[in-house]
Amino acid sequence: MKKLTIISLLCLALIYLISCEDEKYVSSADVKLMFSADTVMFDTIFTTVGSTTQNFKIYNQYDQKILISSVKLAGGVSSNFRLNVNGIASNEVHQVEIAPHDSIYIFVEVTVDPTGENLPMVVKDSIEFMVNSNLQYVNLFAWGQDFNLVRSAVIKNTTTWSNEKPYLIYDYAYVDSTAVLKIKPGTKIYCHKDAGLYVKGKILAEGTLEQPIVFQGDRLESAYQDVPNQWSQILLYSGSYGNVFENVEIKNANIGLQVGTVEHNGYASVSLKNVKILSMAYAGIFSLKSEILASNCLIANCGYYAAALLVGGNYEFYHTTIANYWGKYKTRERSTSSLVISNLLKVSDDKVYIGNINKAFFANCIIDGNVIHGNELQLAKTEEAEFNYRFDHCLLQVADTFKTSDQTRFQSIVRGKKPRYVDVDKLKFELDTLSPVKDIGKADIARLFPTDIKGVNRLSDQGPDLGAYERVEKK
Repeated sequence: MKKLTIISLLCLALIYLISCEDEKYVSSADVKLMFSADTVMFDTIFTTVGSTTQNFKIYNQYDQKILISSVKLAGGVSSNFRLNVNGIASNEVHQVEIAPHDSIYIFVEVTVDPTGENLPMVVKDSIEFMVNSNLQYVNLFAWGQDFNLVRSAVIKNTTTWSNEKPYLIYDYAYVDSTAVLKIKPGTKIYCHKDAGLYVKGKILAEGTLEQPIVFQGDRLESAYQDVPNQWSQILLYSGSYGNVFENVEIKNANIGLQVGTVEHNGYASVSLKNVKILSMAYAGIFSLKSEILASNCLIANCGYYAAALLVGGNYEFYHTTIANYWGKYKTRERSTSSLVISNLLKVSDDKVYIGNINKAFFANCIIDGNVIHGNELQLAKTEEAEFNYRFDHCLLQVADTFKTSDQTRFQSIVRGKKPRYVDVDKLKFELDTLSPVKDIGKADIARLFPTDIKGVNRLSDQGPDLGAYERVEKK
């Protein structure tokens, strides 16, 4: 019995020694952690709005375990950054173990507090790692900007938004029927997820070529620069007249600009000049029984329609590029066209709205895209309402079965050719030097709009180009 007890004790001692051997850590004073990045950088974010999460790895290059005494933010409790160390959400973590030739993740987030300053600001900190009394650091940088918060706001009087600070819309901004919202050149309006701008009164967004007005989502990291559906829409209710968008860019929403509401009486009206509407989950322009006068506009890359003109209305588009090359984030809806014109809208089997298309006139325009069935122009009508349309000196990307022989509807049409843009993936819809639509526009139309969307003279060469951009050859 005593022999058994002695043997048992010897076994336990051996197990303990083996266990202790397994728990040995690198003890050298010059031990070094390896990092996948020595700096973590965040693109522009908004004050008080959390960033996306960045991450990096810590590697153990040794044959033994490493014990990190502490991982913490050098800025302590006052830091704008937040850490998650290998699954532990804390800004200071102790006794972090890394197995031999293994690694762990560090996740970093940041929130920038408002300072009252108008200029972009830089927020800095660092993560401090202590191993065997040896300190190492990973630097943290974030760029942020102060802003004017507009949250669930009702604008009841004439109001001006200036370019001194950007505006951030949470939930909604609603322009009442008696109010006018004036937006100065260079103003930037950012909308949080599902937020939108809703107008029953009037909006006058009048930028300049040098200082355009921008509407977009509030995620400014480079990964979000052309991601759709980051916010809801700009909506002009029926009864909202005389709206103006000039030198404006609208991007990354569900619907860029809805003009009119079918459930309300009357119509909406808007003038669009030098306007870009890009990367919408559903539609760039969605118009219902309303009036649009557009020139030098680019409407591109939308999940369903670049432009849908429905249930009647009056529409004039000059030197406009409507080009739907959707597909970077999701396959394009197979049944849709870049441009649809219809005098009806079927909501359900028992609810159909009908209205007269009094005018739908397109001159010196490009209607183009990558839809699989080949028809980027869809004309849908009922005989119960007027349906008047005409395309004059336009490129139409249509299938062979689409008829353009009616001279009262189609004049000087280019079909079966691609416009040849610079780079659709990068949203560069300028024409390249071999474009078939160079110099073939109608001069009488071009004289009404002598400069293009970038201010380039379209009357200085052999002829005006189709679309929003005039090609300028290098000499």
